[in-house]
Amino acid sequence: MLKEIYIQNLAVIKEAVIPLDRRLNIFTGETGAGKSILINGINAVLGQRCTKDIVRTGCDKAVITALFTELSDEVCAKLDELGISHDEGEITVTREISADGGSVSRINHRTASAALLKEIGAMLINIHGQHDNQILLDSDRHLQILDDFGGDDTLLDEYRVTFRELQQTARRLGELKKQEQSRLERSRTLNEIIDDIGELELREGEDDELEKEYETAKNSEKTLIAIKNAVSLITGDETANDMIVSAETEIAAFTDNSTQLSALYERLSAAEIELADIASELEAFADKVELDGQRLEYLGTRLNNINKMKRKYATDCEGLIKLYDDACREIMQLEGSGSEIKELAEKRDALLHKVTEQAKALYDYRETVAERFTKRVTEELEFLNMAGVIIAVKHEKGKLTVNGMDTVEFLISANKGEEPRPISRIASGGELSRIMLALKSVIADKDAIPTMIFDEIDTGVSGKAAQKIGIKLREIGRVRQVICVTHLSQIAVMADNHLLIEKQIVGDRTETHVMQLDMDGRVSEIARIMGGEDPSDLMLDNARAEIKKACGL
Repeated sequence: MLKEIYIQNLAVIKEAVIPLDRRLNIFTGETGAGKSILINGINAVLGQRCTKDIVRTGCDKAVITALFTELSDEVCAKLDELGISHDEGEITVTREISADGGSVSRINHRTASAALLKEIGAMLINIHGQHDNQILLDSDRHLQILDDFGGDDTLLDEYRVTFRELQQTARRLGELKKQEQSRLERSRTLNEIIDDIGELELREGEDDELEKEYETAKNSEKTLIAIKNAVSLITGDETANDMIVSAETEIAAFTDNSTQLSALYERLSAAEIELADIASELEAFADKVELDGQRLEYLGTRLNNINKMKRKYATDCEGLIKLYDDACREIMQLEGSGSEIKELAEKRDALLHKVTEQAKALYDYRETVAERFTKRVTEELEFLNMAGVIIAVKHEKGKLTVNGMDTVEFLISANKGEEPRPISRIASGGELSRIMLALKSVIADKDAIPTMIFDEIDTGVSGKAAQKIGIKLREIGRVRQVICVTHLSQIAVMADNHLLIEKQIVGDRTETHVMQLDMDGRVSEIARIMGGEDPSDLMLDNARAEIKKACGL
């Protein structure tokens, strides 16, 4: 609960320490005394947007600090998640607003963002002001109110798990179907690559090997002719060998007379032997040279096919092999996507059936909740002096959403004999306030938020209706901490803790003070509300009697 608020330099509030009770806390004061400033201060400490205009004139900054105690398990779990200590189930939340427009937020002296304050604050306090009556005018909010009243989210939680899985499945299926056309086009391209390159059955480095073999094979015939000619020149008629023999004969008779000529004769003899040996080796080499026309044709065709693919895909032999391997892997993945589409379609259909059945069960549950809801709210409205009002729940089936297939709208009939119609068409401001209070009342014991703030919920009501509102606020205060700003005595007398917001002139400045009232103070304030300034003794006696009556004294 909110145990204490400290305010410094907030508009006309110079400094205030405001103690709060765990039950019904009532703030009263003259119009313009600063009751709205108090609500603004609480909003600020809850992370709501605020401007530098709320800083007291002449001051550097405004400071609002709130002490929360008896934190719920949900809040403690969130604080643990954020690494924020909460010794003895307590935290302090501070918001500083600078005159230059900046602001600093802290939880237990640890700096926190306004967004974090808002998240934590939403778990600590629920503020209901006149603008919150718009909830009743917005049929989209009625389903949430009905679920809050029901109090059991088991079916809804189970439905949402399935619905979100269905959404994800349908989204993935849609993405795959959009990709299907490009997948088919890509498949055609990949299959062309696989057909082109796969048919070649390439080996790494094969093109270089084939080029060398082809060049060798292509030159085999010319090589054989050249070898035969060379052998013929060496061993045939009028060959080089014959000329060497003739030369030997010419100088043989003169070798004895000249050592130099003898040496030259020996060299000619050696040349004759060498030529004969060369001729023999050429003949042996010729025997080894193969002349295979079919092989040459095969090599030429294969090289032509490989080079054609090289040009088509602008890469070398190794690149073609990699391109083929990559295409094979990718085509398998694409074929897997096709099977995934089939699997997802089957999964989507199964989930759609499941979520539809869950939605029907949720609809039936809400139908029974709606019956209890109308009964309870009608009872509350009767108590709040709206006995002639009939409230109904228009509950129909619609399309599947994250909240089910239900469409819910609250209808009322303000006068006997009239058909219930949408609240937005016929309810007055005062009726809206009491209807909203009735709704808050029936869900008070189901709401996990420990503190409820009502800002002038009594607008548009008076007399007996106001008294009933006060009684109802006091009842809610037995299960939740309630803070209420009011200008009606019928509500103020119900307070467990009555605080007066009063504007005073101190020196040449206006200051708003917040004072916790004792019994005498309460009597004076209630009498003022009833009859204005300087109440008579009779008015004071009436005020005292009303307070005692409200408190059961």
